Amino acid sequence: MTQRVLAIASAGGHWVQLRRLAPAFEGLDVAYVSVRPDCATDVPGRRFYVIINVTRWDRLKFLLLVVEAIRILLIERPRVVVTTGSAPGFVMIALARLLLRAKTVWIDSIANCERMSTSGRQAKRVADVWLTQWPQLKREGGPDYWGAVL
Repeated sequence: MTQRVLAIASAGGHWVQLRRLAPAFEGLDVAYVSVRPDCATDVPGRRFYVIINVTRWDRLKFLLLVVEAIRILLIERPRVVVTTGSAPGFVMIALARLLLRAKTVWIDSIANCERMSTSGRQAKRVADVWLTQWPQLKREGGPDYWGAVL
């Protein structure tokens, strides 16, 4: 049985960075999640889901995101969830770990060169692998630095 992976990113740079990880997913059963329907054209032949885009200030939208994320997680039942950051990615890895006991990977966006993003700092609590793309941000106890995707 091929291991199921759920890969999630918002649009723009987060999505570009996630797509750069595609070679690491070779041979795995990968489904993608993003906030823009047109991102589906970047992953032909793969299952693709659209979720609402939220920020930490969108309390009501967060509730809708949680419902959407639970629905996707129950359909896909991934063993691993990978995100390149953003609030939707954080919600997805937190729920995946809580509901499915999935392994979770947080890769903070390369745009965060001076410190981890707000979601990235929160992700420390729920990510099995917590990464930065900047060597100067690596610390004892995390985040770890394994390289950059751009």
